[in-house]
Amino acid sequence: MMKTASLIGNKNKFLILGCGYSGSYFAKTIKKFGCTVLTSSRSISGDPNSFVFNSENGVVPDAKIFDGVTHILSCIPPDKNGNDPVLKSLKNKLKSMSLEWVGYLSTTGVYGNTKGDWVSEINEPNPFQKRSYKRLNCEKEWIESGLPVQIFRLPGIYGPGRSTFEAIKNKKIRVISKKNQVFSRIHVADIANAIIYLLQNKNSLKFYQIINIADDEPCSQIEVIQFCYDLLGLTMPKPILFEDAKEELSPIAKSFWMENRRVSNKLLCETLGYKLIYKNYKVGLKNCYLNS
Repeated sequence: MMKTASLIGNKNKFLILGCGYSGSYFAKTIKKFGCTVLTSSRSISGDPNSFVFNSENGVVPDAKIFDGVTHILSCIPPDKNGNDPVLKSLKNKLKSMSLEWVGYLSTTGVYGNTKGDWVSEINEPNPFQKRSYKRLNCEKEWIESGLPVQIFRLPGIYGPGRSTFEAIKNKKIRVISKKNQVFSRIHVADIANAIIYLLQNKNSLKFYQIINIADDEPCSQIEVIQFCYDLLGLTMPKPILFEDAKEELSPIAKSFWMENRRVSNKLLCETLGYKLIYKNYKVGLKNCYLNS
């Protein structure tokens, strides 16, 4: 962790909206700083630090949940019309609070297809998929909200309990080969720690509203799968060409193969000075292997 005087501690109260894989990991990590952390779920859970927020049913949190909140992280995807569910239900409430910071987890899908070229935050978004258009619309809504928001664009997310190892174990693995196709990825620990690093150093770093969080080495899917089979001491099945496999793929799976880009992390890692914990899939997957 950083040696600098931390800007986050027991005087801070975080609300995490949409506590899926990344949101839960962030909540668990930020708690270590002594912050109060409340997480949302769609239905009542036994967790005293959880509250119900279900925008589809119009269930919004009690007013007391918002007392003393300093930071909000929203991990909730767009609704079916492409609007942001949090802003739709809570925008006026959030604007009436004295929030220090709001984070929004978006996707690098907003960049669209660059045919394998690098993309950075200065590139104009050019979404290719309908879901990426919806994300870009939500980014715009957050930026126009007037809240102190920072948007994090994320590529493929993996980590313990959610990696290629699970796909191999559950026999859901498809070894597909497509020439010159690469994917960018990020370990869930780096999402949480990059955001915390930015919060801890908020006063000394220039503020950027949009930041990519990705590792150093975009690469082909086959490389990653081969590495996992090698670690497990198993033989990787023979790859199938994408052209032969695409008919069997679900629309969502097929859509991932229709875009090819390398996501740059230079703003985060060079300009802002964040040091990745898992700079490539090899170190990241070793961590998943040891924790599986």
